[in-house]
Amino acid sequence: MSGIVGIVNLDGSPIDREVLGRMTDFMSFRGPDAQEIWIEGNVGFGHTMLRTTFEAETEKQPLTLDGKVWLTADARIDGRTELTAELEGKLRRKIMMPLRSDEQGSFNGQGAESRIPNDAELILLAYEAWGEDCVKHLIGDFAFAIWDSRERRLLCARDHFGVKPFYYAHIGSTFIFSNTLNCVRQHPKVSSELNEVAVGDYLLCGNNCEPTTTIFADIVRLPGAHSLNVSTAARSARCYWSLPADFHLSYKDSKDYPEQFRALLSRSVRDRLRTNHVAAEISGGLDSTAVVATAKQLLTGYPSDSITTFCLSYEHLIPDQERYYASLAAQTLEVPIQHIIGDHFPLFEIDVSKPEPFNLYPFSAISTELIRRMSLHGRVALTGWDGDALISEAPRHYFRFLLKRGQLSRLAWTMSWYARTQGKLPPMGMRTSVLRLRGKYPPRQPYPVWLDPAFEARAALRKRWEQIHAATTPAHPTRPTLFSVLSSPNLARLFESYDAGLTGLCLEARHPMTDFRVVEFLLRLPPVPWCVNKYIVRTAMSNALPMEILRRPKTPLAGDPVIGVVANGTTMGIDRFESHTEVNRYFRRTAVPPVAGEKETYQLWMNLRPFSLNLWSQSANN
Repeated sequence: MSGIVGIVNLDGSPIDREVLGRMTDFMSFRGPDAQEIWIEGNVGFGHTMLRTTFEAETEKQPLTLDGKVWLTADARIDGRTELTAELEGKLRRKIMMPLRSDEQGSFNGQGAESRIPNDAELILLAYEAWGEDCVKHLIGDFAFAIWDSRERRLLCARDHFGVKPFYYAHIGSTFIFSNTLNCVRQHPKVSSELNEVAVGDYLLCGNNCEPTTTIFADIVRLPGAHSLNVSTAARSARCYWSLPADFHLSYKDSKDYPEQFRALLSRSVRDRLRTNHVAAEISGGLDSTAVVATAKQLLTGYPSDSITTFCLSYEHLIPDQERYYASLAAQTLEVPIQHIIGDHFPLFEIDVSKPEPFNLYPFSAISTELIRRMSLHGRVALTGWDGDALISEAPRHYFRFLLKRGQLSRLAWTMSWYARTQGKLPPMGMRTSVLRLRGKYPPRQPYPVWLDPAFEARAALRKRWEQIHAATTPAHPTRPTLFSVLSSPNLARLFESYDAGLTGLCLEARHPMTDFRVVEFLLRLPPVPWCVNKYIVRTAMSNALPMEILRRPKTPLAGDPVIGVVANGTTMGIDRFESHTEVNRYFRRTAVPPVAGEKETYQLWMNLRPFSLNLWSQSANN
């Protein structure tokens, strides 16, 4: 969660130290442990350090190993032992780093004269070994930039699933980057002009549907699994990883599937600990409790409060059993638990300026309080995201796949297993089609009536609406849900919601379920039986979690708490808001219907967007 920033003047003009210093100072909230800048002619890097691992105690940035190649990074590199061995084979030398004089007496466990490289050093060594292909050898959560003075080239990269943010602006001959959107805005060449396509996406569907854009016209978002090369000759982005084509994992013994999942999850959690004091989100479901159970086992021997759990639940707004099940899990695992009750938080209360309107939602205050409470416990938090997307898949796609391939014996076995364990006939999709034809499913969500006609025309919003809601062919014959989620910008947006650039808090959230190794295993997993009702997790954790949780079916939130707030007409002045000058050109205030008493979730959230955009605009321009 450290802060990174950089400026490259591609015309060769010198870096303005005052501007770079001011941008680095802006990120001091991200990194209270150290703050440094480095300038060499037309290139300058800034860094604010937040130490979250044992190895980070040796880390200093911006960093160079040879005086020619420089790095600024917000990174946690996983699989360090394997990467070290791979580097030694490639570089044909031991890569143990000498112990600096200021580390004497503070380094533990690697002898008196050498140590394993920290994460920043590993990235630079990987660059030495493979050049720009180094990203293909790195796993973990990272956003970094490398300046190679020999090649006069900047290499930028973001991790596979976009856990770490990376933003940039290329204005004339000046290239500016940071992992903090509002930091990029501090540069005098970057304007506050809005990107109307992104504004339109927000008003139409509450999100930004493009992975490369932000709400600001000048600022670009580097997508996950992408690297970016910048030089005087060109600027080019490339995808360094895509979803694998091999989806056929087959073990002779069915016990090998849960054993392998358990081993990979343990490895993932271990890589994300690297500290003995963590917070963890916990609900009454399987994913977060599996992560906490694994972490608890790995922290055996440490004090009982090494891991403290935090549960968000409701008492009155909606029927909610999360508190009961989360408390049961915490009691079984013998970990402390703190409860955050969401019923009495006001709508749209924010205490920091959200970088984009996509980050502002009615109960922002609840998630902010959850992160604040976890940050009081430590600098690292574990979550269960996003097990729902990775391990839940409608079985009918797999049944159809087997039928088309003529794998009738396998089809018969999987359908029999489904009927026997789920107590109902296997779905093949015919009932869904019939119900849709008979109008039993709700129609397509309505188009907003309050859009400004001029904005609607120049942004071609009707056409955009059709594009967003157009029917698409499933991305994969057996795992369309998983592929859709991993390909959507919404996954990175979810991870970004924990970032200090949005929360203003020194807490690094880590997501073991979306570990690169875990995801590749789950991608190859046969959907039936292992993805039916998260069977793989239930089986793998059968000796670690209470039976009530193992047998609990997947339980979505039992209602919309925002509906509960507005149902009684309590809207905190939302229906009386006056539109800000900056947003008047996007919607007609008089056409926005009142939300008090609204009972339809989609209508409510749609008609809250003008208010939300207005509130964000006022905050962003203060």
